[in-house]
Amino acid sequence: SSAASDVYKRQFSAMGFYPVCPGDGQFIIGAPMMHKAAIHTESGKTFTMEAKNFSKTNRYIQSATLNGQPLTRGYITYDEIMNGATLVFEMGSTPNKELFNEQKN
Repeated sequence: SSAASDVYKRQFSAMGFYPVCPGDGQFIIGAPMMHKAAIHTESGKTFTMEAKNFSKTNRYIQSATLNGQPLTRGYITYDEIMNGATLVFEMGSTPNKELFNEQKN
């Protein structure tokens, strides 16, 4: 149902990413609203999100890594979530306007 879908979107959004176009497999990076959360998949894998230095004033992403590698694109994929991964956000008090400005080909 649409109400259930809205609940999932809010839960994803609170973790700092959300699906914009269902079916395309991309989850756009937003801003997390919690310190840490995990998704446990049916296959037994875990996707973990951690927002380091998150606070009421440190609510802007300064940098992000996925499995320890710099994340330079403004999205993660469904497969990355389902395969289990660790997404870490470094948070700060001002927006990083250079974040996720990778060049599109």
